[in-house]
Amino acid sequence: MSALLLSGLAGGAQAKEAPGTATPALAEIRLSELPVQAQETHRLVHAGGPFPYSKDGTVFGNRERLLPRKARGFYREYTVKTPGARNRGARRLVCGGEPPVAPEVCYYTDDHYASFKRIRATAAR
Repeated sequence: MSALLLSGLAGGAQAKEAPGTATPALAEIRLSELPVQAQETHRLVHAGGPFPYSKDGTVFGNRERLLPRKARGFYREYTVKTPGARNRGARRLVCGGEPPVAPEVCYYTDDHYASFKRIRATAAR
């Protein structure tokens, strides 16, 4: 019976780890397609601030595991203002890379990390 129990536990651990090993492809969105508030937040990220909320620029832990797996500290989160919201709202940019003012990649969520869209880099013209 112990062997069965151990076998079941080992199988459960593998099933639990599998979702974190392969991140599903994320939808993409152009910067110009984002709400103007998200475009402004994106500009502030690249300028290094100043940011309107004290939590802006803090480490995003990717606990949901919807973004590609990276070392802790790679991702940082930034609030996207929501017109009419009395608090920070649900909209965020999550950007990754070092230094934070030159992120390798940014993602947009309008549902407080339940889903993300990768912001497509546009060629300079």
